[in-house]
Amino acid sequence: MTAGVESAERPLPGIGNAAGDGSLPLARHPATEYARRDPTNRNQGMHDPMEFGGPVGRKLPEPLLTPGAPPAYEAINSEGAAPVVFLCDHASNRVPPALAGLGLPPEALERHIAWDIGAGPLTRGLAAHFDAPGIVSGYSRLVIDCNRSLEDRESIIEVSDGVEVPGNRNLTAGDASARAEAFFRPYHDACGSLIDRTEARFGVVPVIALHTFTPALDGGPDRPWHIGILWNRDDRIAAPMLRILRGRGDLHVGDNQPYSGTSGRGYTAPFHAERHGRPSVLVEVRQDLVADDIGVERWTGILADTLTRVLPDPALRVRRRY
Repeated sequence: MTAGVESAERPLPGIGNAAGDGSLPLARHPATEYARRDPTNRNQGMHDPMEFGGPVGRKLPEPLLTPGAPPAYEAINSEGAAPVVFLCDHASNRVPPALAGLGLPPEALERHIAWDIGAGPLTRGLAAHFDAPGIVSGYSRLVIDCNRSLEDRESIIEVSDGVEVPGNRNLTAGDASARAEAFFRPYHDACGSLIDRTEARFGVVPVIALHTFTPALDGGPDRPWHIGILWNRDDRIAAPMLRILRGRGDLHVGDNQPYSGTSGRGYTAPFHAERHGRPSVLVEVRQDLVADDIGVERWTGILADTLTRVLPDPALRVRRRY
């Protein structure tokens, strides 16, 4: 089964939310049940044969990724010369044929519920500008959300911004584990492996996650921010970025807005950066500003200019645990 354009072996935790606060899992969420049975994913994809009905049960489901299918992730410029790693959890709106579009009409998969519009090109643009390595996801967040713990109720979401997702209803633990093994695990294995290899060359490296947000949720107010800088306890990247971006005078910049890095809901930054003492930041750009090539080019330039002034700081080469 094709998992990605580069292979990696890295165990993932499956219990506790991203903040590690020990909150109780949701008992009936299938991804939670999978994580409970195998909290470290040490079975490496081997499931209880009865999970899919066993030898006398129903037929085994078809593989989610068949030979020749697009991979679960794409590695960008893996041997890049810059000591920074760019990650994009929601780069694609692709759904594997086995899931039949999750029962959604094609136009629904073009909306923000399926992906972070513009985030993939923005990540590629920054990786190219800095000659830096990166990883982008290969499948829709509606298949499984790579920025949520397997225990999170939004790991495989049934309703997104008022839109019901038929293909995510009534999933078994086996259904959820199959998605985790096909998409979530390979993506995060690749992220961890790339960061480790980059650190082997340069020492501690900053991790920058790129996202975009919809200008307004269904029935909600307009979101005024052009860009949001999300961070938790480590502000080594966030604080100077906020200062530089606000200093331009032409941008409405959110500090932990429209989402917050302190919420405990995200997975990628806590798992790949915070717990290792690496500096990190999650950048959110409003989607209408990067909906076309002109917008992507402009915002790649804005972020490149900002990060060019931030990344040389020697403080970013030191591990800092909180």
